[in-house]
Amino acid sequence: MADPATYRPRPGEIPTSPGVYRFRDPHGRVIYVGKAKNLRQRLSNYFQDVANLHHRTQQMVTTASSVEWTVVGTEVEALALEYSWIKEYDPRFNVKYRDDKSYPYLAVTMGDEIPRAQVMRGTKRPGTRYFGPYGHAWAIRETLDLLLRVFPVRTCSSGVYRRAQQSGRPCLLGYIDKCAAPCVGRISPEDHRALASDLCDFMAGDTGRFVRRLERQMSEAAAAMEYEQAARLRDDLAALRRVTEKNAVVLSDDTDADVFALVGDELEAAVQVFHVRGGRIRGQRGWVVEKVEDVTDAELVEHLLQQVYGAVEDTAAAGDVPAAQARAAAREAVPREVLVPVLPPDLPEVTAWLGGLRGSQVAVRVPQRGDKRELAETVRKNAEQALALHRTRRAGDLTTRSQALAEIQDALGLDEAPLRIECYDVSHTQGTYQSASMVVFEDGLPRKGEYRTFSVRGPEGDGAADDTAAMHEVITRRFRRYLADQHAHPSISGEVPPDDEGTDEGDSAEPARRRFAYPPNLVVVDGGPPQVAAAARALAELGVTDVALCGLAKRLEEVWVPEDDHPVILQRASQGLYLLQRVRDEAHRFAIAQHRRRRSKGMTTSVLDGVPGLGPARQQALLARFGSVKRLRAASVDEIAEVKGVGRRTAQAVVDALATGAAT
Repeated sequence: MADPATYRPRPGEIPTSPGVYRFRDPHGRVIYVGKAKNLRQRLSNYFQDVANLHHRTQQMVTTASSVEWTVVGTEVEALALEYSWIKEYDPRFNVKYRDDKSYPYLAVTMGDEIPRAQVMRGTKRPGTRYFGPYGHAWAIRETLDLLLRVFPVRTCSSGVYRRAQQSGRPCLLGYIDKCAAPCVGRISPEDHRALASDLCDFMAGDTGRFVRRLERQMSEAAAAMEYEQAARLRDDLAALRRVTEKNAVVLSDDTDADVFALVGDELEAAVQVFHVRGGRIRGQRGWVVEKVEDVTDAELVEHLLQQVYGAVEDTAAAGDVPAAQARAAAREAVPREVLVPVLPPDLPEVTAWLGGLRGSQVAVRVPQRGDKRELAETVRKNAEQALALHRTRRAGDLTTRSQALAEIQDALGLDEAPLRIECYDVSHTQGTYQSASMVVFEDGLPRKGEYRTFSVRGPEGDGAADDTAAMHEVITRRFRRYLADQHAHPSISGEVPPDDEGTDEGDSAEPARRRFAYPPNLVVVDGGPPQVAAAARALAELGVTDVALCGLAKRLEEVWVPEDDHPVILQRASQGLYLLQRVRDEAHRFAIAQHRRRRSKGMTTSVLDGVPGLGPARQQALLARFGSVKRLRAASVDEIAEVKGVGRRTAQAVVDALATGAAT
């Protein structure tokens, strides 16, 4: 661990110009790259008291052994150079976006003598036009199968193409008119290239021109009484329309935009983007990023735009394709509008950089209202799902789970790894419909059949005074039941009779499982010191001493233990903290779900619900006979008693209840 003071440059040596800087480790490897409008001002921030730095920045400056910088002319040049160096050196402390999957594209190899349409993944190649990305490869093949009726371009591999040339016979697609068969000279290379160019134009959004052309040709064929030709053109037209319908219209026809969304926490984030061209969603793409450096959402957005559109600059700089083709590809890749969740900190520089790539003005903004705002919300929901899926997959790895449990054991000083973790959370709306949840994780995985919900009662039966009182009640009820089970079944208990303290999540075939018979190794409460103290008090009152306890506070993700004035700090990228977060989030989700069920039920109660002896079946019978509560209120006792299953005593109770309800 190096002392940053040992390699700190003198302030007078650092220029005040825009530039890009690199931190290197003792082996000369670049470990961090950054840009600055004012190099002196930015670098001085890294060489203040280490204790005042963010822990990720602390780790970076103590790992480094030198810093160097390069002065550039403008801030836009600094943005481009930063991207170039991050790509070249792959620094360990820079944010790295990685695709949450390898997305397939529909690619047309216009750089080949005989262009080919195919599914492609991975690095983009010069001279090839890409459309997408698509969520699944089968979606591309289905689309291409429809398009080949109208644009019968080559789709075969080089080997199949050469064999067809040598034999003088086309492949099956050539015989069924889904390939123009340039391999056997049915179409010239020039005409085939024009056909491939038409396919690219159609996929790029110029659909109306080809639809109108087919409609005109169909009408001409019908007028000439060439009905077979007209029928074939009709089918071609239907195929084009089906392809067009697959891309949902979300915005006006002249809208070209990329819509980004960002969802995450202090540890990682998920990003999604919808590519809208001609008002239609042409593709979707997603990334998951681990926050290895201390960055805000705005800075993450800036890094993201660098990565997404930096590839356009790389293609143009390579010089492997004609300039006109490179410009057309850039205009397709960089739209007129870039819609982001938050504006990047260096907005003018980013806008100028993107405008330079596109060759015309680009607007970077946050959608505020209307269809674009609604679409941005849809993209955000996709990002939420992607992050949840990423966490689920990460938690499913046995080695990762074992590491997480070991880290929790070490951080909390437990005698053994917490193989069974229970987490509790409380949910309510301004004190009403107070509900709590208990979720169970065993060996780092959720056991939904063991989940429980509680309706918080309070001392007077109308709810607890606050969250700490609710937490005290829930922990008391759970562990009182555990002690009762232990007393009744000292050999680790038999079956537990059903109780009224909530429901489970899942459809287990065992209605009376031993949910409360097994003590957890660790109890986690959602909250900080007040909630932890309330839970600790409940355990102490019951004499439970063999269960560890901690709380996870949302704001800074700090782990609190009883009777400790300072939190336990787990590394932000540690597997242990990931697991505790997932347990806490699951408890929060389950508590909210129970609270919403209770609130929904409470808002749909009937005045008949409290009538003694009047259950749901009799309520339905009364409403079927009289049609509404209003007509039922006007009925006499004798008329109500005529309903099958309703006696005179119950009828009188109904009349009394309805009269009381009308009076109130």
